[in-house]
Amino acid sequence: MSTPASPRELTVGMGAGGLATADMVLNIGPQHPATHGVLRLRLVVDGERIVSAEPIIGYMHRGAEKLFEVRDYRQIIVLANRHDWLSAFGNELGVVLAAESMLGMEVPERATWARTLLAELNRVLNHLMFLGSYPLELGAITPIFYSFREREELQAVMEEASGGRMHYMFNRVGGLKEDLPAGWLGRVASAIAAVRRRLPDLESMLVGNEIVHARARGVGVLSPETIDAYGVSGPIARASGVDMDLRRDEPYLAYASIFAPGGPGRVVTRTEGDCLARLEVLLEQVHVSLDIAEHCLDVLGSLPQGPVNQRLPKVLRVPEGQTYVHTENPLGFNGYYLVSRGDKTPWRLKLRSASFNNVSVLGEVLPGNLIADMVAILGSMFFVVGDVDK
Repeated sequence: MSTPASPRELTVGMGAGGLATADMVLNIGPQHPATHGVLRLRLVVDGERIVSAEPIIGYMHRGAEKLFEVRDYRQIIVLANRHDWLSAFGNELGVVLAAESMLGMEVPERATWARTLLAELNRVLNHLMFLGSYPLELGAITPIFYSFREREELQAVMEEASGGRMHYMFNRVGGLKEDLPAGWLGRVASAIAAVRRRLPDLESMLVGNEIVHARARGVGVLSPETIDAYGVSGPIARASGVDMDLRRDEPYLAYASIFAPGGPGRVVTRTEGDCLARLEVLLEQVHVSLDIAEHCLDVLGSLPQGPVNQRLPKVLRVPEGQTYVHTENPLGFNGYYLVSRGDKTPWRLKLRSASFNNVSVLGEVLPGNLIADMVAILGSMFFVVGDVDK
């Protein structure tokens, strides 16, 4: 009969103090949480906390700048739509404003006000997309149905005027492709009224929502110093108290009168700099853009009929020289540095996109946060991956 084995002593380490830990490298992607494009984040995490973050871009790089340089100024407009597909009209504006500046060309007044109206409608479309998709990233699916309902209302009138739902191709050097359709201003007014009437349905799900506040308040705080260091612009910068808007500070189109005292234009800012502040800025900017759009409708309705473009030569050549033109796109500063040698194609056309800087700051804002807060922060940066990669 064998003797029973003596009992073994087992030591169990309780808590992290009894365990040897090491940092872990975690790859998020290549993807975007809302499938707007392809982005990769390389995180170093210690447990549930992010130690460092590196955005890795380039998965959608299409060489937009080099494609610009082998096309004439009419053809560039087709391509300029596409790097930020949610701000297509604003992308077009930068190209034509740069060429018009070099040509010393004056655009008809009706075209200027029509461009301003279309730019603000496009801004609302952009913001509604993020107001619907950001809650989706936090786990709320309903808001995106409401935001898309309002987007369809405005996209219908944008499509009627330009023929395109997302890529409008409606700007031309010297004005617009063609005049606005008969009765279109009234249909825009009706669309804006419908959006205003139903917007509280969307707001009621976001403003004061306990889950949104729990996930976004005090999370991903960006300081004004960090904003300046990384060149962040647009709603993200204004949510951190950086009171800067090119429509007011360096006005173009009809914005000088719109942002003059007594005009409908105003710059929306917050001081908290967190995810919630960025969402609130976006929501309030929708109301401001609708105010500006209604003002443009009033002005266009009072203007006499006339041309909306300048007669151009069959082959458009921009004089030799260089210029830099930047506009306040929905996501921030969108700039074009144009160098011409007098040909029908630019010698160099450099694009400064808003999303590139807005994504670059992730390496600064993510460390120290929990992995669970990463998606909330990432979504509140309001970027389009094509605008990052170009």
